[in-house]
Amino acid sequence: MISLRPQDVNITNWLPAGTGLDDAIAGLAALAVLTMLAATWQALRPKSAFERRLEQVVERKETLRRQALSARTRRQPRRPIGWMRAAVTSLNLLRSRHAAEARQRLARAGIRSPDAMIGYLFARLSLPSLFGCAALLDSSVLRVLPVPPDLRFMPAIAAALLGFYAPNIYLKNVAAKRAKQLQLALPDGLDLMVICAEAGLSLDATLLRVARELAASWPELAEEFALTAAELTFMPDRRLAFENLNNRTDSDAIRAVVNTLQQTAKFGTPLAHSLRILANDSRTARMTRAEEKAARLPAMLTVPMILFILPTLFIVLLGPAAINIMDTFNKP
Repeated sequence: MISLRPQDVNITNWLPAGTGLDDAIAGLAALAVLTMLAATWQALRPKSAFERRLEQVVERKETLRRQALSARTRRQPRRPIGWMRAAVTSLNLLRSRHAAEARQRLARAGIRSPDAMIGYLFARLSLPSLFGCAALLDSSVLRVLPVPPDLRFMPAIAAALLGFYAPNIYLKNVAAKRAKQLQLALPDGLDLMVICAEAGLSLDATLLRVARELAASWPELAEEFALTAAELTFMPDRRLAFENLNNRTDSDAIRAVVNTLQQTAKFGTPLAHSLRILANDSRTARMTRAEEKAARLPAMLTVPMILFILPTLFIVLLGPAAINIMDTFNKP
């Protein structure tokens, strides 16, 4: 047997003729770089339509599986709406006059949860007592507010009144903001309705299409149009759907649109022409409101200027003169 010692093994003997050890190392390094580039390109290359669709299907299947498993294992949290409903039902508040008013206010505020009515009535029932007890505790024990002992019941009465009217004030503010958003979004919605009407779509399909297009930019108007389209589909009288839209929004601009749609359906006038005129009027009204705000701006800036700018200006201008006069009179 022939044994080879390490010093007898020479790598250069295994290389091709004319190739040195440095050339071999450089070649191996270049091959590694090319392999890395090929792997990177393979990972980042655009997939075909079939591969992308297959990947979407697999991801959707996995998402549905995780949702199903989480729905089985997740425990429903305890919600306080149960004993709220029991308290409201025991007092028969759902059939009172306040319930009808609350339903209309919640609809105008855009709050459509089935438990919103229960929460609103329970808040009107409990907040006066809660606020009154808190104010009475503060005036009797904590003494956070500097209230004289003879008037310690007055903050409790004021807090109870505040708790009684606080839900109404909150809903009015939310409804006012929502009506403003509807008024701002109406010109864009009317323009889209004109396009859909000229394309030959019916009123129901027009409202659905406009609602789908405005869902991202103006969700308030999109929601109202979607509800109106659904009511137009299943209600026997289409006039009731338009009346519900007026009651939900309580907006003059929406009321003008509803009147135009009803007149178009009654007299057979072209829908696109009527909506185009209404869109132009709405845009003109929006521009007029912006000009009115700009015209009121100088008058609104007068009070801050008088309170904050003029005193500082007087100090800067008259301060040195006042100091000189004081120095003159203080000289011996």
